[in-house]
Amino acid sequence: MSARHRFGFCVCAALLLATVHGPVVRAATYSPVDPTQFAWQQRPGASLPLQTGFTDDTGRPVSLRDMAGTSPLILDLGYFHCPSLCGVVRADLFSALQQSGLVPGRDYSLIAASIDPAETPADAAAARQADAAEFPRLHAAAFHYLTGSQPAISALEQAVGFRARYDPRYRQFLHPSGIVFLSRDGVVSSYLLGVGYKAGDIRAAVIRARAGGIARAALPLLLLCFHFDSSTGRYTLAITKILRLMGLFTVAAILGLVLVLSHSPAKSLIPPRPGQ
Repeated sequence: MSARHRFGFCVCAALLLATVHGPVVRAATYSPVDPTQFAWQQRPGASLPLQTGFTDDTGRPVSLRDMAGTSPLILDLGYFHCPSLCGVVRADLFSALQQSGLVPGRDYSLIAASIDPAETPADAAAARQADAAEFPRLHAAAFHYLTGSQPAISALEQAVGFRARYDPRYRQFLHPSGIVFLSRDGVVSSYLLGVGYKAGDIRAAVIRARAGGIARAALPLLLLCFHFDSSTGRYTLAITKILRLMGLFTVAAILGLVLVLSHSPAKSLIPPRPGQ
């Protein structure tokens, strides 16, 4: 299945929830999950731990400092063997970057960092190869595919407010989707949460990061990456329940608006004649 088709399918089945009062997601085949526990804790103005060491897709030890200092950074946190949205998020980001007019290496660099300490440079190399085949116009030299130890991953997650948990029963990570834009010095400039990125938004975020600007926290929406199984529809069952709930809220809001308008004093739209 191509990235475009995967993206279209996952958007249709997206779990998009307000993180402040998000409902508990319940599916028939797994325990309840409170999505609010995995919302981004956005930290505009925070700094990356530049001294933290990782390994790139060639097996070479690197630090985050090696990728900073020349151009703004785009950080994508996920994992390369993710069966859910991680690949879709990366493909959607790359598609928007291709349309943005930005030049990799000159205008920005990208870090795709795995949150799974079990993944290896070989996994990162395979992901890079697959992405390069699908998006050949992007300059590979400015793209860094990293794996690392749990302490290194935790330090990076903590710096940008990313929260994840591994579920041993399903052998998947529960985590939010989104990307982080940082200045050339590794300072968090802004976030784009969920998926469905627009080239104009990407370009604006990169330009802001290049100027050292720091945006306000993004709208607190959460797109969970977890428990999707196309053969059983487990993830779809949860989505259906959320969509039904959202439909009920919409109907209630419309009824409330009708009631308010019906009890409001009527006002004539015809202006009074002179002398009246």
